[in-house]
Amino acid sequence: MRIAIIGAGSVGTNLHHAFELKGIRAELVHARPLTAGGSVQQQAISELPKADCYIYTVADQALETVVAKVDAPQALHVHTSGSMPIEVFGADKPHAGVLYFFQSFSRIQLIDDWSNIPCFIEGRNIDDIAAIYSLAQCLTSRIYEANGHDRERLHIAGVFANNYTNLMYRIAAEVLKDTQIPFEALLPLIDRTAEKVHVMAPKDAQTGPAQRGDQAVMAHHEAVLASTPYGEVYRVLAALIEKGQNH
Repeated sequence: MRIAIIGAGSVGTNLHHAFELKGIRAELVHARPLTAGGSVQQQAISELPKADCYIYTVADQALETVVAKVDAPQALHVHTSGSMPIEVFGADKPHAGVLYFFQSFSRIQLIDDWSNIPCFIEGRNIDDIAAIYSLAQCLTSRIYEANGHDRERLHIAGVFANNYTNLMYRIAAEVLKDTQIPFEALLPLIDRTAEKVHVMAPKDAQTGPAQRGDQAVMAHHEAVLASTPYGEVYRVLAALIEKGQNH
């Protein structure tokens, strides 16, 4: 199967790297925004190769524009988005679906081993699903069918579990800025918390002053954070923990 990956961002670069490690030839095609007056007007695509499968790894807001530029009605077309519906592929692309690898990707640190990465797939018909399954199976055995509703909820869950958790790390680093304590001192705590949710429900793994209802400690923390943007964040999160303990 001839594969073309459209979009050389974090997902596209990692996917291309993964296929190459498996000895599967895939051509990486750059798709870049053209700007005029500071706003994106259209999406430019470098020379498009002929392929049996086109994998779109561009940003959600550019996906529909890029898809419309590819004229290959006989090929299989799949996007890698957690939020975009399969309907982004029009009637001119009868063979279409979704290939959503549920992982955080970076061009700085490419992933070599994809065997433990879950992949959620969707297809227009049984033949497309089978083809997409075979494609995913080249990289991982953890493959699940998921419709647009479930994939959307999974993406939101991932934002909370990954993106917002990383924001908490950034806030923690900011809180330590005027101390002599390095952020690295938090790593054993971060690692231990991540380990616990492998063996127990997140609600059962919760600890800290909000979980035990220690109003004095929380009031002190809020006072320390009063001159920062993080006091309100602390209050909201503490209230959610307290509420969760009562349900």
